[in-house]
Amino acid sequence: MNAPPAGSAAPFLVCAFAVTRNPPDLATSAAATGHEEGGPLRVLRAGDLCLVVQDVPAALFDEEALAERLNRPDDLERCARAHHRGVEAAARRGPVVPLPMATLYRGDRSAEQAVAAREAVLDALLDRLRGRTEWAVKVHATDGAVNAAATGAPADSGTGAGARGRAYLSRVSARRRDRQDAHGRALAEADAVDAELRRYVVDATRHRPQSERLTGRRAPQLINAAYLVEDAESAAFKHALARLIADGRHTAVEVSASGPWIPYSFARWDEAPDATEPSRTEPHPTAPERTPPHRTEQHPLKQEARS
Repeated sequence: MNAPPAGSAAPFLVCAFAVTRNPPDLATSAAATGHEEGGPLRVLRAGDLCLVVQDVPAALFDEEALAERLNRPDDLERCARAHHRGVEAAARRGPVVPLPMATLYRGDRSAEQAVAAREAVLDALLDRLRGRTEWAVKVHATDGAVNAAATGAPADSGTGAGARGRAYLSRVSARRRDRQDAHGRALAEADAVDAELRRYVVDATRHRPQSERLTGRRAPQLINAAYLVEDAESAAFKHALARLIADGRHTAVEVSASGPWIPYSFARWDEAPDATEPSRTEPHPTAPERTPPHRTEQHPLKQEARS
């Protein structure tokens, strides 16, 4: 985000949460809140579209201050959840296009112009997302598979130094083969889970698997996926998911899921003409791409601003 000239900075920025066609009734809902530090949520009109926004203090949300806050995990989590509350408020009367977290504008006019410049893209997205939700599915290798791969081959029975050396190399080689075999089995089963779920969905995407530091598990995460599910197919998708989790067919992986969510992973509005592209910071290494609570661990931040 480009900073305004020294001495002319506005005290507030406009933080945008989501675009919709049907303006939500924010005044009658005490639960319609965004960032704690900002004012009440409000609606801007941009042609036939509406933008749910909030005035936030520039001292806390300019590029430097925001980068510092988002380096702190607790503040990152609070910002992500505040953004999600704003998106949920926008979604009360129909489909929404959630914007990336920390989408910031100089004022109402620049926010309205940005939406108007992308009206065709946003209209198409709203049509595509109507009557559809997102499910998040994570597939990990099982702890049993990891433990099995970690056990080495038995030592050779030789007693000399040469025999002991050969036994050691044999164990190392066997352990490496076991790890490769176990990882290969787990990957194949994870791909089978993904292929089965894709039979019931409109679209699917894979995010970067989370690290052990984020998952808190020793077993690696193999798939971190999002599925766009038609409401009419929701029951079939959930049945397939429950079967994959419970039936024990896949012994090398564990499947977990959450949903339904607003379809953040499928709301891409950055296909606008180059002439209207915002200036951006580079993605922050610890912040989220999209901001539903189920994804705040791994998504890179996008900041957008217009002068």
